Amino acid sequence: MSRQILVTSALPYANGSIHLGHLVEYIQTDIWVRFQKMRGHDCRYMCADDTHGTAIMLRAEKEGITPETLIGRVWDEHTRDFAGFHIGFDHYYSTHSDENRELASTIYLRLKEAGLIEIKTIAQLFDPVKNLFLPDRFIKGECPKCGAADQYGDNCEACGATYSPTELKNPVSAVSGATPVHKDSEHHFFKLGACEAFLREWTTSGSLQEEAANKMQEWFASGLNNWDISRDAPYFGFEIPGAPGKYFYVWLDAPVGYMASFAKYAADHGLDFNAWWDADSKTELVHFIGKDILYFHALFWPAMLKYSGHRLPTAIYAHGFLTVNGQKMSKSRGTFITAESYLAQKLNPEWLRYYYAAKLNGSMEDIDLNLDDFVARVNSDLVGKFINIASRTAGFIHKNFNGQLADGVENIELIGAFQAAADSIAAHYEARDYAKALREIMALADRANQYVADEKPWELAKKPEAVYRLHEVCTVALNCFRLLTLYLKPVLPKLAEQVEAFLDIPPLAWDDSQSLFIRRRINAYSHLMTRIDPATIAAMVDANKQNLEPTPAPAPVRHAEAQAHATQPVATAPVSETINIDDFAKIDLRIARIAEASHVEGADKLLRLTLDLGELGTRQVFAGIKSAYAPEALVGRLTVMVANLAPRKMKFGMSEGMVLAASGDAPGLFILSPDSGAQPGMKVK
Repeated sequence: MSRQILVTSALPYANGSIHLGHLVEYIQTDIWVRFQKMRGHDCRYMCADDTHGTAIMLRAEKEGITPETLIGRVWDEHTRDFAGFHIGFDHYYSTHSDENRELASTIYLRLKEAGLIEIKTIAQLFDPVKNLFLPDRFIKGECPKCGAADQYGDNCEACGATYSPTELKNPVSAVSGATPVHKDSEHHFFKLGACEAFLREWTTSGSLQEEAANKMQEWFASGLNNWDISRDAPYFGFEIPGAPGKYFYVWLDAPVGYMASFAKYAADHGLDFNAWWDADSKTELVHFIGKDILYFHALFWPAMLKYSGHRLPTAIYAHGFLTVNGQKMSKSRGTFITAESYLAQKLNPEWLRYYYAAKLNGSMEDIDLNLDDFVARVNSDLVGKFINIASRTAGFIHKNFNGQLADGVENIELIGAFQAAADSIAAHYEARDYAKALREIMALADRANQYVADEKPWELAKKPEAVYRLHEVCTVALNCFRLLTLYLKPVLPKLAEQVEAFLDIPPLAWDDSQSLFIRRRINAYSHLMTRIDPATIAAMVDANKQNLEPTPAPAPVRHAEAQAHATQPVATAPVSETINIDDFAKIDLRIARIAEASHVEGADKLLRLTLDLGELGTRQVFAGIKSAYAPEALVGRLTVMVANLAPRKMKFGMSEGMVLAASGDAPGLFILSPDSGAQPGMKVK
């Protein structure tokens, strides 16, 4: 039975370029959508640029252009980059649209009618230089709990404390460097806590991955806070109906952008919007997102939809982050690679599509782009196995049989095995376990290559009496090649088009897997894909390397100085005051082996480490080194820790020590690593 499926990817923010980390999601979604369309389902893929917020407003001001001009330019860049990687949106729109304004306003008014909007006065930090209220991420200061410097306005990544921005010590505006002042303002809140019973039921209904559903339980345990959905002028966004000078917070109208993109598409294509979005809709709604925005999509979004009379998501599929060579993408190492720079090196976008697919398994696990493995796997699988089948056999069909395949084949056992794999490969695609699908496909490619190697058509071509056998062998091989192309088509759509032209066949659909490819004339074979030259990868990395000289931060501007907009460089901090040997002797430094390392949900800088101290047991430590190290790159390494630091309760758990790391004027953060031979538990003297 044909399904109707509306699919979305998270909306990229219109304040930066598309990079290889972003592309994990859009490639993952595009493969799933293309597979559904090959199966004959009515599947529509919607997306848009996320265009509102303070960051957009400030960047446009800095460039001396209007926000509308900025988001228009970025939309052109984003659509160019997505097209370059064959992302087949049915419609790509913008959240700054009339459709989104109308839908966001309608949803807000319905929530208000349902008694789920609360208006109350809150104290906020206000930048007296820029004359604007500061979002949490535009305020830095000292943590009110532990005193750590350079912390954001909502939580401390040193001790894990959460707090209001007004509690920060010595706050500084990240926009102007001014000292913010306290100012009261009326804000509109969505009463998320009132939706808890519904959300507890929905998050365990099967619409989320098991690991995502488990994460929801942690958030329920800590309580659902009401959600501030308003921002004060000046703000680039939509004004709240009946509230002059108040604007919808970007995270309210951003997911509504899914609906708005479809509304525009539906109007242009004669579809009934309500049939897809009403509460009783029989269609499917599937969201692909990164695990970092799960909170918004699995709590706020379904609550907004439920209580505004709209349908709920059928499924929300979250994926993990991308590391490159085992580490976080780095501008200094040249591994913060934009989509544009990849394409500028003339690298085939389908190489990356294939490599990502070979890593994705439908879970929230992070994946790694190892550049050496990337070269080896693409060259081996796509050129050495897949393309090799056609390149070794198609020429004989043209040279010996005028481009005509055999009228039949006596031994169809191999072709039958390929056809029988259609259902299991389809199940892997449906479950987003592309890695399993590709392993099965490449195992079939190995069988086809072994068949060609055993039959040796190049030897058969020298024997006039073997002409019939030669015709059959090459026809069997090209049947296998056609089926492999069909199975790979969701991943390699452009290569599949080339193969379809070579074989002179209509676009392949999934049901074609059960037909036999005989009595057909094919076109002359021409080379379909080249190998990756490692030199081009090196050139891409070099092209992305940036000189990250530190920039002096603006000094805080006291209120009395605000009129003059005065800023000045901050002086380099002097060496700390001296201590005596008795003070130093109190510190118990120990060698530790990093037994486990993982990301900390909700923390931008922290990694969770399990440290093995030998006979002293293990310790859990939260370390602010996420910017420099991917978790998998740390496991097994030796480091130095402060073993007698008093345990500290953090919102993420108990931290039982401190890992030593170094940083300075040069970019980077470096954990201390002892020489080989050191053993866990050894005392550092």
